[in-house]
Amino acid sequence: MDRNMFCFQCEQTAGCSACTGNAGVCGKKADTANLQDQLTGALIGLAKDINGNEKLMTEATDKLVVEGLFSTLTNVNFNDATLSAFIEKIAAEPYPMKELWNANEDIRSLKSLILFGIRGLAAYAYHAKVLGYQNAEINRFFYKALSAIGMDDWGMEELLPIVMEVGEINLKCMALLDKANTETYGNPVPSEVSLTVEKGPFIVISGHDLYDLKQLLEQTEGKGINIYTHGEMLPAHAYPELKKYAHLKGNFGTAWQNQQKEFADIPAPVLFTTNCLMPPKASYADRIFTTEVVSYPELVHIGEDKDFTPVIEKALDLGGYPEDQRFTGINGGEKVLTGFAHNTVLSVADTVIEAVKSGAIKHFFLVGGCDGAKPGRNYYTEFVKQTPKDSVILTLACGKYRFNDLDLGTIGGLPRLLDMGQCNDAYSAIKVAVALSEAFQCSVNELPLSMVLSWYEQKAVCILLTLLHLGIKNILLGPSLPAFISPNVLNYLVETYNIAPITTPEKDLKKLLNQSK
Repeated sequence: MDRNMFCFQCEQTAGCSACTGNAGVCGKKADTANLQDQLTGALIGLAKDINGNEKLMTEATDKLVVEGLFSTLTNVNFNDATLSAFIEKIAAEPYPMKELWNANEDIRSLKSLILFGIRGLAAYAYHAKVLGYQNAEINRFFYKALSAIGMDDWGMEELLPIVMEVGEINLKCMALLDKANTETYGNPVPSEVSLTVEKGPFIVISGHDLYDLKQLLEQTEGKGINIYTHGEMLPAHAYPELKKYAHLKGNFGTAWQNQQKEFADIPAPVLFTTNCLMPPKASYADRIFTTEVVSYPELVHIGEDKDFTPVIEKALDLGGYPEDQRFTGINGGEKVLTGFAHNTVLSVADTVIEAVKSGAIKHFFLVGGCDGAKPGRNYYTEFVKQTPKDSVILTLACGKYRFNDLDLGTIGGLPRLLDMGQCNDAYSAIKVAVALSEAFQCSVNELPLSMVLSWYEQKAVCILLTLLHLGIKNILLGPSLPAFISPNVLNYLVETYNIAPITTPEKDLKKLLNQSK
């Protein structure tokens, strides 16, 4: 069958199988998707040429690999021109991606797990590198993993260890990024964030890149322009070196998939720093700006000089709202809390441990991951609402927008709902889980801890692989299982790690709470 494109890397892929028509569900045109395949094939060819040769693995090739992989994530680059320019930089015989997409389904599944996992890994490595933090082992692994994808004679025996190694290396990368962020901006502190937008000029900044936010705050200071975070930028309010700016006011909107509705006719510019861009509608396309690897045709792109003058001028020209505007989260709340990273939670570990021993806290739930537009994600809202009052909910990434404006009260001296940060901050949840297991002298799997995760794209894939690398079992995953996982690979994950799809909040809560008794 003729296909204009083939893409099944995200949760919303068409028909829960693959986007194959003129455009993907994300809005990416077939030509663009095929260019991303060409870029991926070129990177695989480059890796096969130089893998194992330290002299050929240079800072320049590292940069090509990390930025190239990051550019192929969902909702990052929709621009044929920038993708074509990227491909031209890579002097290597490209690997024909049809060999991957047409391979035996189990091989295709394992190679997809590797590819999508390292795309997420590349995003984390990129954010750390921006702040001057790199790790040679991480950089070298990209070549190893890409080379493995290009080995047409490899089977499950050779590929499965690479899949697990993606999780191992991602853990090291998340630790590196955590170090980069905390040493640069300080340890996050619990912070209340308003959802009200004050009158006057303002700028909304989206994505994940804290460095871009810092530059924007410096360039707008004293100009009468307020700054509001959007989506995964929300946790920025918790970092001391960012929250010290008085004009960092609050958060605008909810999760990324609502942007086309929430940005309609917005009297302010929006700066996209990393992924989660959707094709902008005509009502606000003139006020969208991009930077770093994000690119979209005909939008103004801020280059490496980080001169945000066009964004600032647009904010002053539009003028913002004439009066304060009260907005709410999806459940009607007018404020949210963030800043409960591992440093904060572990600083009160004794209190938490005592609350567990006394029976005040009976269970922990990690409910986090990506959000998306496909129906069924209200499951996570209802699940959190129904959790017992003697339980604590840890959350991270944009999936928290389904419930982060709920007031669930307090327990053990802490809010029951603890926002640990971006998807980039999954390391915090792992640190807390490991610390609890050490305190109670048991494995993580023996803790009264349940993981109920939502996924959308590739960063969620590499985090899942990290959890599997750590031997964590009994994860519930939804709202649907990845299309790129074949039945045999799924059976392996079920048999080895007891991964299961979500069902209903009622059934899953009963199951998870019974397991902990």
